[in-house]
Amino acid sequence: MTKRALITGITGQDGSYLAELLLSKGYEVYGVIRRLSTPNTERIAHILPDIKLLLHADLIDQSSLTRALDRAQPDEVYNLAAMSHVGTSFSQPVATGEYNGLGAVKLLDACYRSNPKIRFYQASTSELFGNVAMPPQNEKSTMHPRSPYGTAKLYAHKAVANYREAYGMFACAGILFNHESPRRGLDFVTRKITHGVARIKAGLQHHLTLGNLNAYRDWGYAPEYVEAMWLMLQQEEPEDFVIATGETHSVGEFAHSAFEAAGIQYPYNHIEIDSDLWRPAEVNVLCGDYSKAKEKLGWEPKTGFHDIVKIMVEADMRLVAQEGAKQCVSI
Repeated sequence: MTKRALITGITGQDGSYLAELLLSKGYEVYGVIRRLSTPNTERIAHILPDIKLLLHADLIDQSSLTRALDRAQPDEVYNLAAMSHVGTSFSQPVATGEYNGLGAVKLLDACYRSNPKIRFYQASTSELFGNVAMPPQNEKSTMHPRSPYGTAKLYAHKAVANYREAYGMFACAGILFNHESPRRGLDFVTRKITHGVARIKAGLQHHLTLGNLNAYRDWGYAPEYVEAMWLMLQQEEPEDFVIATGETHSVGEFAHSAFEAAGIQYPYNHIEIDSDLWRPAEVNVLCGDYSKAKEKLGWEPKTGFHDIVKIMVEADMRLVAQEGAKQCVSI
């Protein structure tokens, strides 16, 4: 019997890769999207004909979520929708709390009331840990988030455990550390770097403006991380899992690797530091211990740090070339 999956945030980086994966496994895939004046479906344009239906709903409107669930009748629900930018959460803390915290719980509760047999996946984050837990962090590490984004995600994370323990739902959370790809949004530092380097290579800009070069993160490859999401919902019992690489690299190292991938010597005059880009409360080091996922899911990362950076730089160089060609035609 064909499985049905409902993905919130299907138009985002993770949602698009997850939709591809589930379609390849024979699922009927439904997506939840917010009603916008200009649809944002670029990342899923190539698979739109294969997606069963895109349903308009909003995480802070539980009645719309219930209607989406009634229409899709899913076996699995993947909640990937969120206010996803940590830095922005400091200037929009209330909206972040409503979507990342309360919105996730509204969807969780709607699933329970619609069909308590639904298998539910919640996108948690390494930002739950903050600066308290000594790296590497695992599922039992202390959590002390340092941003409105992480705080709201912690509320949702704990709610998943509560619905699992109180109501017997198959509900689990993936504590995913940073994961990147060419589909990452341009407002994220990794994509800002790779796209900026591609433009520098093409002579379209002269420098990158960055914040804290000494923030260390555990960076993996997004297409591999969505496979871990799927694996979590195929287990006999619901559990939370850290998904990571076990390696850390600084923002400065990411920039260095990006310039190298583009064939540009790493000159510091290509980088300008703007203190306004620093977060009010910084998280210095995040590094994940994925041993539980390796043992129970059979999952481990395959693509190395420098390969990820190279994939992103090469994709952005192609994108910049295409943009240049379009401008020439329009002129």
